[in-house]
Amino acid sequence: MRNRRRNREAFAQHSYWQSYSDMMAALLLIFILMIAITLAIYRQKTDDLDETRIKLNAAQSELDATIADLELSKSELEKSNEDLASSLEQLQQAYEQAALTQEELNNAYLEIENARQELTTTKQELQDIVGIRTDIIGALQSAFSNSTMKVDAQTGSITFSSDVLFRYNSSSLTADSRETLKNIIPMYLDVLLQDQFRDYIAEIIIEGHTDTDGGYQSNMELSYERAKAVADFCLNKRNGLSETEIEQLQKILTVNGKSWSNPVYKKDAFGNPTEDVDMPASRRVEIKFRLKEDEMIEKMAGILEQ
Repeated sequence: MRNRRRNREAFAQHSYWQSYSDMMAALLLIFILMIAITLAIYRQKTDDLDETRIKLNAAQSELDATIADLELSKSELEKSNEDLASSLEQLQQAYEQAALTQEELNNAYLEIENARQELTTTKQELQDIVGIRTDIIGALQSAFSNSTMKVDAQTGSITFSSDVLFRYNSSSLTADSRETLKNIIPMYLDVLLQDQFRDYIAEIIIEGHTDTDGGYQSNMELSYERAKAVADFCLNKRNGLSETEIEQLQKILTVNGKSWSNPVYKKDAFGNPTEDVDMPASRRVEIKFRLKEDEMIEKMAGILEQ
């Protein structure tokens, strides 16, 4: 009994230390486990930190790239602003130029409209006198139908031979020529100065011509003096014209000396002009007229040139 008790006590003492040892072992195991867990967590955190650092570096690189892009965009924006300012300035200049151009265009339209109106008026004036030359020439031919004096069918002019009117190298009318002129001149001018035609006559011209014998200047003086002698005869009221006709004639009469600048040439058997001057025919005094339609044509030509 005593031995059993001793064994029970010895066993009970042994169990206490064993339990303590087991507890310490458990604690140690727990500590080791905690250290392992801590190391694992530390490694995980370190890996996470490295990964985060890598991501941060990548983000920093992207941020740097973004900043560089922003700087570039800023430069481009500044350049765009400068271009925009320049474009606005050019646009303003273009607008001002367009406004000026519009004003010039309006002025041009106004000038065109004025020219159109002037052209319409001129055209109407021309239409009013179309056929007047033909009518005048017809009236002259009718008036001279029983006369030896012929009216040019193209120009309506009449021509006096200087040999009939004047002596050689003289500008004084002969007595016979005065009678001839007294019969012819009133008949011619009465047609031109009648109410039907007077307003259409721009000019009545008396031209003196010579042959090609002698100097140009001396023939110029002679041709002018002869034309003037015929003009003086026309303006003398004793030679057939009324005072009213003389006043009308004075307003439109022109006297010219042409020397030998426009000689008459001989014609061959076929009626074609040759190079030989017809000396007697070249010595002449012509009376002709110019219509206002000629002025209208010149006026229209000026308008068209503008």
